[in-house]
Amino acid sequence: MIQTCRHCGAELSRQFLDLGYAPPSNAYLVAEDLTAPEITYPLRLMVCDGCFLVQTQDYTAADSLFDKDYAYFSSTSKGWLAHASTYTEMIRQRLGLTQESFVVEVASNDGYLLRNFVEAGIPCLGVEPTASTAAAAEALGVPVLQEFYSETLAKKLAGSGQSADLIIGNNVYAHVPDINDFTRGLAKLLKPEGVVTLEFPHLMRLVEFCQFDTVYHEHFSYLSLGTVKRIFEIAGLRVFDVEELPTHGGSLRIYGSRVDSSHTEQASVATLLAEEKSRGMETPEFYADFQRRAEDIKNQFLRFLLDARRDGKTVAGYGAAAKGNTLLNFAGVGPDLLPFVCDAAKAKQDKLLPGSHIPVLPPVVLGDNRPDYLIILPWNIAEEVRKQNASLAADGTQFVTFVPEMSIS
Repeated sequence: MIQTCRHCGAELSRQFLDLGYAPPSNAYLVAEDLTAPEITYPLRLMVCDGCFLVQTQDYTAADSLFDKDYAYFSSTSKGWLAHASTYTEMIRQRLGLTQESFVVEVASNDGYLLRNFVEAGIPCLGVEPTASTAAAAEALGVPVLQEFYSETLAKKLAGSGQSADLIIGNNVYAHVPDINDFTRGLAKLLKPEGVVTLEFPHLMRLVEFCQFDTVYHEHFSYLSLGTVKRIFEIAGLRVFDVEELPTHGGSLRIYGSRVDSSHTEQASVATLLAEEKSRGMETPEFYADFQRRAEDIKNQFLRFLLDARRDGKTVAGYGAAAKGNTLLNFAGVGPDLLPFVCDAAKAKQDKLLPGSHIPVLPPVVLGDNRPDYLIILPWNIAEEVRKQNASLAADGTQFVTFVPEMSIS
């Protein structure tokens, strides 16, 4: 199968990572599903030698990944709610948003962020394709349009007088299969002096800290500032500011506008572009050793679980997250080595993880089944999980993470 770059159309020949075969990371199962075949897809990344966009090979469609039973609810994490609240206050002041403004969030999920604009009396609209999360947002009073965002939808909204002073896209840019269409849609919906902010994991940090478990079918693209700048410019947008964030192991928040807007480009853009270049992000060598590093972490994970079973130690997991599913399926781990995983999201409880078929239980079970080791699969919220489970630590449970390297505390 010949694949071309989703942005520039160049033929792809350079493989970055091969994690074998896996089901979609959020395709949780119930017991009845085990009587039917489970579909898996190759999980591989390619690098474009033209524009250096990193992308998954094409095997799955977005509407099959983000369906009515989509189980990721942003509000489950208190840390993420705080992040959203802090952003809202900052952007209100920076842009001078008022009750006369209009805010659109693309992939608004369960209303975790727009609820803050509703409370402030600032008109807003969420665009969210998944029925489960859209319903949760509407219950909070957030207006939601249940569709996938596209240039066509943007034109429709703009034509109905719903052009935006601010468009927000948190952890959605990597999830869109047609990144050019999506970006043109941002340009079409913005007012002449409107601003778009996008947050996404930074490819530079993914490689630096070997965050291979952030690779899953729902992530179609893996992004650097340099590549995003090129995508924006072709769509009639420009990046005028960028911030580095600690979220998801190292993310970027970019600020964009129409090319002819009055927003002044900040020094942060040139500074980060220079750092990406100095690290060789637009050379093949930058990606060459990633496969071996990922395999080293996988082998260390397996050795830990096998040694724990040999030594009679009990192990449980915390966080039925996509990151964990990637690691578990890459390593071939099942309930024999990891009997259960706890998660606070009710939508995931009493289900089975895709591929590994490990049961997902509510966190309360840890009180009666205190493990010797609790593996925190979503390492990006490890500190939050430790604080929530401080009573386990007091009883002797040790917390374990594996990315970028094994840590036991």
